Amino acid sequence: MTVDIDKTDGPADTPPAGPEAIKAIPVRHYGRYVSAVIALALLGGVIYAFSQGRINWGAIPDYFFNDRILSGVGKTLLLTVLCMLIGVVGGILLAVMRLSKNPVTSSIAWFYIWFFRGTPVLVQLIVWFNLGLVFEYINLGPFYKDEWSQFMTPFLTALLGLGLNEAAYMAEICRAGLLSVDEGQTEASHALGMSHGKTLRRIVVPQAMRVIVPPTGNEVINMLKTTSLVSVVQYSELLRVAQDIGQTSGAPAEMLFLAAAWYLVLTSVFSVGQYYLERYYARGSSRTLPDTPFQKIRANVLSLSNRQSAGGAA
Repeated sequence: MTVDIDKTDGPADTPPAGPEAIKAIPVRHYGRYVSAVIALALLGGVIYAFSQGRINWGAIPDYFFNDRILSGVGKTLLLTVLCMLIGVVGGILLAVMRLSKNPVTSSIAWFYIWFFRGTPVLVQLIVWFNLGLVFEYINLGPFYKDEWSQFMTPFLTALLGLGLNEAAYMAEICRAGLLSVDEGQTEASHALGMSHGKTLRRIVVPQAMRVIVPPTGNEVINMLKTTSLVSVVQYSELLRVAQDIGQTSGAPAEMLFLAAAWYLVLTSVFSVGQYYLERYYARGSSRTLPDTPFQKIRANVLSLSNRQSAGGAA
């Protein structure tokens, strides 16, 4: 006797239930909220204090594009570029001299760096301006001869004071960049018959630029702000012009804020240039370059639009 078993009457075959999905609950950072509130409160207090002060804020936009102010901005930029040019060329020369096996040139470079890095740049500017007490005349033979006071103009004082001082700092930056290149690169180039100078130009310096460029960008921005010191030698750069306008217009504090605003604008532009220059020289060391600010903005806009379209479709 056989018994038929109705399979439909039994329990249905169901796959075993998997683990329950984990519901992630983000941790609440209450300390961040408190610190953000405190920071916003302090910022609001500072803004309120400045808004209640006896400052004519309307004078700043009135003079922001004044001809004299724009002339001061142009002289500041010109002085920054020329001083950095002197600093970079002199720094490369001093770095090569410092790394030289010749004890004379190495000692001269060391003494130069030690002296100019060890004395304040403001003192150097004043010394250059008053060297007429030591050298009454400057005599270059048949090429040039004049009194020191006529030769050492405020512009030349600023150029020499800032440029020669910058060369000492750039020498250390360039030396660090050259030392960052593996010695095997130099040995391999010499084995191929390349001269020492050609090895520096074709092998060492291009690889050292990745280390040299970031601090050099910082030095450019620092030089832009350091040019404000040349107002003590009567050179009419941005700060000097702003102070003169402030004395004649009766708004000295307002003109200082105006100069600060111009310095912020210029340093911001230089910072953008520094970012792209660093990104350019990072191509050989990074597999994926970081996104540019425009690429980041574009990615955020596309992400936001995709979320909105997904929400509308739902």
